Amino acid sequence: MALPDSYRLRRAAALLRAGAVVSHPTEAVWGLACVPWDRAAVTQILQMKKRDPAKGLVLVADCTARFESILVNLPDTIRETVEASWPGPHTWVVPDFGWAPEWIRGRHHSVAIRVSDHPLTSALCRAANTCLVSTSANPAGREPARTQFEAQHYFRSQIDCYVPGRTGALAQPTDIRDALSGEYLRGA
Repeated sequence: MALPDSYRLRRAAALLRAGAVVSHPTEAVWGLACVPWDRAAVTQILQMKKRDPAKGLVLVADCTARFESILVNLPDTIRETVEASWPGPHTWVVPDFGWAPEWIRGRHHSVAIRVSDHPLTSALCRAANTCLVSTSANPAGREPARTQFEAQHYFRSQIDCYVPGRTGALAQPTDIRDALSGEYLRGA
């Protein structure tokens, strides 16, 4: 899969660091991204999607090291299972003891994290030098956007930047599992 030219990637990363919302292809659908530590950007995404903030949001990264501060709290065997699934389309809900902001966790004492194997998603995290919020590009209750055109139809100019590219080969968004129990919360 070809990545966008380095200028577009650098521009999208600079916008993210400045508090923007970016839309880009992910493993299965188009997503919305922002820097998770930027409360205003996260709030903008939640408002655009009409998503209940209590549900929490997924964080995506390009490497396991970005989640080291939270993974260190997992028992060794569970941590090994989680890390063995990455990079890949597996999102894990892990206990959080204050690493992720409340506006990311929602009503939970955990946070959902994934190390993506989608080249563009990974490149965007690398270029921004941080993990990113990763949520499907659609208003709550609507089908996720599968193309840039569909994402633009939903959000028009509310998005600061659309990073062109193709989604991965997944037919459905990534599975989500509870790391401690192994229970599937979505998928599988």
